[in-house]
Amino acid sequence: MSKTTYFTIVLTILFGGQQLFAGNGKQAKPVYPSYRGLVMAGYQGWFAAEGDGSNRGWYHYRGRGGVFEPGNTNVDMWPDTREYTKTYKSPFKFADGRGAYLYSPYDEESVDLHFKWMKEYGIDGVHMQRFVAEIKNPSGKRHFNKVLQNALKAAKKYGRAISVMYDLSGCSGEDIALLEADWKELVETFQLTDPSVNPTYLWHRGKPLMTIWGVGFNDKRRYTIAGVDKVVKRLKSEHQISVMLGVPYYWSTLGRDTESSETLHTLIKKADIVMPWAVGRYNSKTFDPSVVAGDMAWCAANGVDYVPLVFPGFSWGNMNHNPKIYHQIPRLKGDFFWQQVAAAKQAGAQSLYLAMFDEIDEGTAIFKSANEKDTPLNGDEGLRFIGIEDDLPTDHYLWLAGQAAAWFHGEASHGEKRPVRKE
Repeated sequence: MSKTTYFTIVLTILFGGQQLFAGNGKQAKPVYPSYRGLVMAGYQGWFAAEGDGSNRGWYHYRGRGGVFEPGNTNVDMWPDTREYTKTYKSPFKFADGRGAYLYSPYDEESVDLHFKWMKEYGIDGVHMQRFVAEIKNPSGKRHFNKVLQNALKAAKKYGRAISVMYDLSGCSGEDIALLEADWKELVETFQLTDPSVNPTYLWHRGKPLMTIWGVGFNDKRRYTIAGVDKVVKRLKSEHQISVMLGVPYYWSTLGRDTESSETLHTLIKKADIVMPWAVGRYNSKTFDPSVVAGDMAWCAANGVDYVPLVFPGFSWGNMNHNPKIYHQIPRLKGDFFWQQVAAAKQAGAQSLYLAMFDEIDEGTAIFKSANEKDTPLNGDEGLRFIGIEDDLPTDHYLWLAGQAAAWFHGEASHGEKRPVRKE
């Protein structure tokens, strides 16, 4: 046995099984050692289609009572499926009688296409959502493991950053304990944090990054800040990772959507990054850039990194069976999105979280979605699908996100006015 091999084995044991060296004896380093300078999106990956092998039916496309049919669906937007190599015929039809098709992220080729788009438009990567309340069930874990497997492969292929984000929505206090065991399982199953296997897994402050979303909200959740604090403490001490916390938008002042408890600030000070959830908190007229500036001042004073969130718009008419809340927060052809990007950049933010890549339920998706005129019919009760504005290409928001990334990378110079795409 060579000295290099011997010391590699010793150090691997000392560092909890993590391989620190590439095959040539040199240390394998992550391609993305920091979130700083990156523009990344959230990736739900929770959709399924009848016949895709997941055995979940039309999961997350379907509406009330688990039924997916005209007049009963959770999604407000319809994906532009023209580039997918595998799609599934839905119960919906267009006005001319043609069948309407959907994709499934359970299919490797669909996730591959999404990461291909990220590279083409210059988006740095995604945070893969992992819902703790779902992975406690075998079908949920199987689904999210398969989507993650697809994404890790595509991230490596296209050189995109990727990380795992645990969403605590719907959790009980007991469920939170599952997070640590699941993370350990992911690390062992996918060699998640080994740069020689997953070179584009995102690191921050010298350690692999994991996000925990959903702490400190005042909407009567069944888990506590103290419970999350215990998990974070163990993760950082026992698993040697960096932690980003997804918190309410008004977290720094403990106002509005936030629990009025200093224990939240105590927890955030133990984290590496804080990311406030801005979706639904304002529109173009009520957006206040000073909130971002105040958050950044708090973070600077307390040694915590800060990643602001921007989103293109919001709509959830179909989920609530209410036509009055389509386009609840209008996109304004990207002016609203860019308003937030410019404010974050001018406040000195160095990174962004884009909400979301594929969230068509609440109409925040930036990926290619059908124009409004090209969406299927949705029953006869006044329900419909919204879409990308009819005078814009279906990739408009991907392109805008790419422009934001170029600005944050220092590769382009923009201002408060939304960039205009050259034909």
